[in-house]
Amino acid sequence: MTDTNEIEKIIDEISFIKTKSKNYEDMEVEEISNELRMIMEFEQKAVKKIEEFEQKSKDKDFVEYLKMISKNTTQREISKIQEIYLQKIDEKYLKK
Repeated sequence: MTDTNEIEKIIDEISFIKTKSKNYEDMEVEEISNELRMIMEFEQKAVKKIEEFEQKSKDKDFVEYLKMISKNTTQREISKIQEIYLQKIDEKYLKK
């Protein structure tokens, strides 16, 4: 696979997270917990793929770009999920 194809594949996977964002407010605590776990697993896999690509690639600018969009995208989604998750926990368990 060429560097360009590999870059496109990684970017597509990261972009998919943005489009896959769900309405977490309508979910139960357990569902949100699973979503949080999945996005964190995705983040770990993306980092691993980027590190593997970094070892093969000669273009360090692309690698830095991939790291930046991966981190920004996943952290934004994780923050969104965590905020709603904490609100749900508070509502369900602490405000009884």
